[in-house]
Amino acid sequence: MKIVVEAGIKKYFQMRKFKYQIWKKNALDTQEFILFDLLNTAKYTKFGKEFNFEEISDYEDFKKNVPISNYEEIYPYIQKMLDGEHDILWPGFTSFFSRSSGTTNDVSKYIPVSHDALYKNIYVAGKDIYTIFFDNYPDSDIFKNNGSVLSLGGSLSPVNEKGIRVGDVSAVMMSQLPKWAAKYRQPTLDIALMSEWKSKIPAILDDVKGKNITHILGVPTWFISLFEEAKKQNKTNTLQDIFPNIELFFHGAVAFEPYRQIFENLFPQKNMKYMEAYNASEGFFAIQDDPEKNGEMLLLTDHGIFYEFIKMDEYGMKNQTTINLSNISIGVDYAMIISTNAGLWRYDIGDTIQFTSVDPYRIKISGRTKHFINVFGEELMVGNTDAALSFVCKKHNVQIENYTAGPIFMNKQGKGGHEWIIEFKNDPQNLGDFIIDLDSELQNVNSDYKAKRQDDIALQCLKLHAVPAKTFMKWMEGRGKLGAQNKVPRLSNRRRFIEEILNIL
Repeated sequence: MKIVVEAGIKKYFQMRKFKYQIWKKNALDTQEFILFDLLNTAKYTKFGKEFNFEEISDYEDFKKNVPISNYEEIYPYIQKMLDGEHDILWPGFTSFFSRSSGTTNDVSKYIPVSHDALYKNIYVAGKDIYTIFFDNYPDSDIFKNNGSVLSLGGSLSPVNEKGIRVGDVSAVMMSQLPKWAAKYRQPTLDIALMSEWKSKIPAILDDVKGKNITHILGVPTWFISLFEEAKKQNKTNTLQDIFPNIELFFHGAVAFEPYRQIFENLFPQKNMKYMEAYNASEGFFAIQDDPEKNGEMLLLTDHGIFYEFIKMDEYGMKNQTTINLSNISIGVDYAMIISTNAGLWRYDIGDTIQFTSVDPYRIKISGRTKHFINVFGEELMVGNTDAALSFVCKKHNVQIENYTAGPIFMNKQGKGGHEWIIEFKNDPQNLGDFIIDLDSELQNVNSDYKAKRQDDIALQCLKLHAVPAKTFMKWMEGRGKLGAQNKVPRLSNRRRFIEEILNIL
C-alpha cells in the first residue's frame, strides 16, 4: 500500500503538468481575470469601499482609483487587522501575519497571510514546484521509500487574545500544511518552529538522523550553518554519507551563484539538482522552470497575485508610469508592484526585476529599490555585485559565506569609494589581486560604476575587509535577526552596517 501511495504522489504531480502549461501559455488573460477576481472579492471591505472597487471597470480605472502604497502607508489598515477587526483589506478575519524585518531598517513588518493567500498562492506554488520538477526529471522519485524534504523555517507565536499568530511566512506555511503533505516534511513541527537558532540546529540534526532526506528547501546561507555542524558531528567533508539520497535543493531568498560552489562541494553527487524560487512574506512569485537557465524563473500568473511594473529610471518620480504584463520589455529594470489575495493593494515590495523572456514570462531578480549604492551616481545594484563576486570567486577558486558593502563618503580631496566586508570560506591566495579583479569586474557589469571609476576621479578602487568565520552570524545575532528568514543586507547607501560589523572586530 505504501508503494502505491508514493507512486500516486508522483503521478498526481505529473498529471498537474497540463494545468501548469495552460496558465503558462495564457498569462495575459489569466492576469486580467485575477485582477477582477481580487476586486470583486474585496469590494465590500473597508479598503474596497474607500477606493470604489465596485466602479472599477478596467485596468486604467484601477490605476486611477487605487494609489500605489508602501508598508507605512498601508499599515493603518494592517493595525486594524492585528486588532482583530474583520473585512479591512480582505474579507473576513485574518489570523496569521508574516513578520518581516526587511533589510534596510529594524522595524518589523506584519504582512497579512489570509486563508486564500495560503491555499491559492503559497500551497499552489508548492505543488507547482513538484509539478515542474517531475516534468523536467520524470525518472526521479523523491518520495520513494518515505523520501522527505528537509526545510528550514522560523518561529510562530501568538500576539494577542484575538487568536492572531505572527511568525515567519515559512512557519505559518508549515503549521498549516495538510496532513498528507506534513508527513513528507522534516524535522518535526515542534523543532521546525523553535525560535532559538543555536538550539535549533543540533535539534534538527538529531531529529533527521536516519531519515530518508531526498531534497532540501530553504535559504542557502542558513543551510550552510546547519551543514557545517553536520560535518563536525559526522567527521566528513561532504554530506553524501549523511544524506545519501539527496538529489534536489530548492532554494530562494538570496542569490545562489556566490554559494553554488559550496553546495557542489557539500553534495558532489552527479545527480544533484538545483531549482530557484522567488518567494517573500508578501507572496510566492516565481519558480525556475528550465534547469539550464540559472537565475531565471517563470512568473506565477495564476496564483492570486496581479502584477504591475515601474521602470526604474522613472521610479519615485511624480510622472512615474505603471504598466501591466502586456507592456513589459525584456532587459529593463522594473520595480514590481503587487495586488494580492491577502489584501495588499498596489503594494511596492521593494524588489527590482528584469524580464528575460515573454513566451513564457520569465524574470530574474536584479536588486532592491532601496538596496543599492548610489552615492556617486554609480547605481550599483545587488544583481551587479552578485554577478561580479561570483565571477571573481571562480577565478580565484574561493568561496564566501557572506558579504555586505557600503559607501566611503568623499573626503576634502573629492575622493570617495566603496567599502566591502567579506567572510570567506577559504581565503584568496592574494587578497590584493582579488580586490583588483573584483573592482574590475564591477566595472564590466555596471557602466555607471566604470564611468565613476575612470582615472579615480570620483571613485577610488574599493576597500575590502576579510573577516573571521561567524562574524556575520555574530552581527545578525546582535541585531536580533538570527534565523532562517533573516537576510544579510548586501548593499546600503549608508555606512551603518559597515561600521556595526567593524565594531564587532
